[in-house]
Amino acid sequence: MALFSQKKKTEKKVAPKKETSAADKVVARDLSSVILAPRVTEKAMKQSEKNVYVFKVAINATKSDVSLAVKQHFGVTPVKVNIVNKTPRQYKHAGTRRLRTERGMRKAYVYLKKGDSISLV
Repeated sequence: MALFSQKKKTEKKVAPKKETSAADKVVARDLSSVILAPRVTEKAMKQSEKNVYVFKVAINATKSDVSLAVKQHFGVTPVKVNIVNKTPRQYKHAGTRRLRTERGMRKAYVYLKKGDSISLV
């Protein structure tokens, strides 16, 4: 019976794939809008003695974006980057007893090697 006969398989020749390097995958990005401002607080100044610097960063910034932006702006390579989201909070104003909203933000803690430093002043 011809209904259940096996068809012969034909092999298709596949062209070899081009090898891509990691340098080809890097996309040029504008990193000037990633770091908004340094956080100059008492806690941040104490941490800067330990080579930890705090920056206010854009809401959509990632750890790798912050790392590349620090490398581009300050010329130092971060060892580690931690990002903290501060959520907005609502409170009652003391004088008017009206509800006020405090803005949220995103902070990045940038850890540097022992000899590296960033001049923020």
